[in-house]
Amino acid sequence: MPTQRSFRDVLGRFTTGVVLVTAQTEAGPAGMAANSFTSVSLVPPLIALCAAHTSTTWPAIRAAGGFAVTILREDHEEVCRTFATRGADRFAGRDWVRTPAGHPLLWGGLGWLDCAIEQIHPAGDHELVVARALEWSTAGGPEAASGGPLVFQLRALRTAGILTGRPSTAP
Repeated sequence: MPTQRSFRDVLGRFTTGVVLVTAQTEAGPAGMAANSFTSVSLVPPLIALCAAHTSTTWPAIRAAGGFAVTILREDHEEVCRTFATRGADRFAGRDWVRTPAGHPLLWGGLGWLDCAIEQIHPAGDHELVVARALEWSTAGGPEAASGGPLVFQLRALRTAGILTGRPSTAP
């Protein structure tokens, strides 16, 4: 019989990238780590992410109406763990810059997006968030040009490594 644990075990075999979702809120900067993140559309440029109902950070980001996304590098495991820890001082001791919309952005990511929330849909124990990317770049300093992405698979953070060294022609 299928169980919640077996469902998580099956989905855990699917490798996902890891991002930081950050926003400048009325109470100051807020942020969370997320691996339920994907592109949705090129025209218009839309992304989606899922935020758990149990998140204590998501309500402040949602109220801000927009957020920044930083695509994490393989050496960002420590910052990812900090952003996944309740009550942690997530913004201390790191280099932050601001997006054009004013959201905090971790310098040195593989890429970033500045997003405005377009739609929020109830989805079980999460909210499915669709946002329009307003600005984006792969510029993040010299460290952003090297290394691979931080990924999540089998309930653990991992590095993807170099798979083929050739650009993909797949969509």
